[in-house]
Amino acid sequence: MVKLAYFARKIAGLLVTVFLVLTFNFYLFRILPGNPFTLLFRGAGLSAEAMRGLNAQFGLDKPLWLQYLIYLRNTASGSLGISYQTRAPVLGLVIPSVINTLILLSVASAISMVAGILIGVFAAWRRGTKIDVSASAITLVLYSMPTFWLGLVLMFAGVIYFRLPVSGMSTITGAAGGIFAQLIDLMRHMILPLLTLVLGLTGQYVLVMKGALLDVFTEDYMITARAKGISNRKLLWDHGLRNAVLPMMTLVALNVGLSIGGAVQTETVFSWPGMGLLIYRAILARDYPVLQGAFLIVTIAVIFANFVADMLYPLLDPRVT
Repeated sequence: MVKLAYFARKIAGLLVTVFLVLTFNFYLFRILPGNPFTLLFRGAGLSAEAMRGLNAQFGLDKPLWLQYLIYLRNTASGSLGISYQTRAPVLGLVIPSVINTLILLSVASAISMVAGILIGVFAAWRRGTKIDVSASAITLVLYSMPTFWLGLVLMFAGVIYFRLPVSGMSTITGAAGGIFAQLIDLMRHMILPLLTLVLGLTGQYVLVMKGALLDVFTEDYMITARAKGISNRKLLWDHGLRNAVLPMMTLVALNVGLSIGGAVQTETVFSWPGMGLLIYRAILARDYPVLQGAFLIVTIAVIFANFVADMLYPLLDPRVT
């Protein structure tokens, strides 16, 4: 009964949060000053009649409350609007970008998570040693580096020393040799942006894992287990790591949700055609429907990722109710 009440609270919170996000997403891009078409066509000298036509086409001539109801109806049906710049459906622009982002970010998240957990566990277990100090210092330096600067440094090194591609997902002329050659070409294009993301993300996992384990090591049950003569390996993996996994799950859920939004700086530096680059170009073009659709998808992804993490908490720790 307690667990059912916990799940009911989380589901109710999810629904309320999604509704608030939808409302905030609608008003956010309508409180900005100026008319978007004036910004888009400021050099073309739009006439008043042309401006009225554009407002009618995109539904901006209706009262705000009616626009809000239409927005909720269209969103529920899967329609995210029409791009001001390309006149294409926003959903058709977002879906390929999400797929391209997931190709890059899923690999980067998996590598950085495994590496960060292992390094964090080892650093916490060898606390105060040279290995711990070195690992913590390196991860802190990498974590504090601006992503765009790290990407530019790796771009320079990749071009000069390794002749790696630095733009896009594939060679412009195409990779001859079939699917296998295309896969190799994709992997070569992924190396530099992937390395940029892994170096930046690993530091988060190292710091969180190390901090959580150090807190667990000071608990009374750990001291008691050590006094009972339990081996160090069993003490670490069966008692310490199991109880330190909840903060890591929260961070993983956040990163998984945010990965849908892409890495704006990394994707922009390397021209990776994902959500980050789509958002960057939409900002430059004042393409509000694309920004609104991208913001909505990213926010919903973060909410659901945290919801899944909340559902898993009671399974990992029965004390969570």
